[in-house]
Amino acid sequence: MGIEHLEPGIVRIEDADTNCYLIELGDLLMFVDAGFPRTWRYAQEALAALGRTPDEVTDVVLTHAHFDHLGFAAKARRESGARVWVHPGDHRIAAHPYRYRPGRPRLFYPLRYPAAAPILARMVRAGALRVEGVEQVDSLGVGSSPDGITVVPTAGHTDGHCVLHIPALDVVLTGDALVTLDPYTGRRGPRIVARAGTKDAVQARRSLERIAATDASLVLPGHGEPWTQGAASAVASARRSEVA
Repeated sequence: MGIEHLEPGIVRIEDADTNCYLIELGDLLMFVDAGFPRTWRYAQEALAALGRTPDEVTDVVLTHAHFDHLGFAAKARRESGARVWVHPGDHRIAAHPYRYRPGRPRLFYPLRYPAAAPILARMVRAGALRVEGVEQVDSLGVGSSPDGITVVPTAGHTDGHCVLHIPALDVVLTGDALVTLDPYTGRRGPRIVARAGTKDAVQARRSLERIAATDASLVLPGHGEPWTQGAASAVASARRSEVA
């Protein structure tokens, strides 16, 4: 676990190899993605480090609704009254986080990719098997988002996956459309997530171009270290990587 202040207004919270971000943007105080249930305690520590409290959180914006990004969203909504935003394509997953099918069965991935086993074990300890669904959500999309966020639909990992471009901070938050650590293989460097977690890898590859088009300097993925060499460079590297 780690709490890292990246830029003024951006805090990275890492728990079980999964990132969520606390962002101050004007009058908004928001989380982008929500990790696991256990991540809430670290989210509170991050808020305290900024001199803020949970009841000041205005929004929880989800790049997508998989269980490892939905973790504390319901709790944050109850404790702060924050709006939870998710694209309509992922509303069903947000309400029922375990009812989705990946592009390839995941059962044998830890055997084929042993580096993934400790990552998946850490996720289980963080609460990956007991994530609460969220039924009351706001619909995230182009023209429908908190002020200052440009929503870029990037379907593939899920039907409703979106990356979030914040021009004022020169950052793009890529969720699992582009990661620097694949939790299903343990491989590092810019890439899309293995088919064990991605619904449509072909579509996910096509969506990479939309990430490059943001031209953001800082890329903040859902898994792995931030990428500081720009969105175009991250996408170029991801295109060269193998999809497991």
